[in-house]
Amino acid sequence: MTANPILLQKKYCRVIECFAKQQVISLDAALDFFYHSEVYQLIREGVSDMHCMSDAYLAEELKQEYADKVRQKHDKVQKN
Repeated sequence: MTANPILLQKKYCRVIECFAKQQVISLDAALDFFYHSEVYQLIREGVSDMHCMSDAYLAEELKQEYADKVRQKHDKVQKN
């Protein structure tokens, strides 16, 4: 199923805003992370109707992906 592009853009905005508040980061940082995330790719490609999930659920998925990337970055620094 494909989503209406305008509604999808509005959903992105709400998810990014929710994620920024959860992580206490700027909207710019949240926006940058979102558009480079796996969650965005899944929503954009229509995988598992991700666009039908709640904004809070998608923000939580982003939070987990963000934590994983921060942890990977930290581990990489520790190895060097």
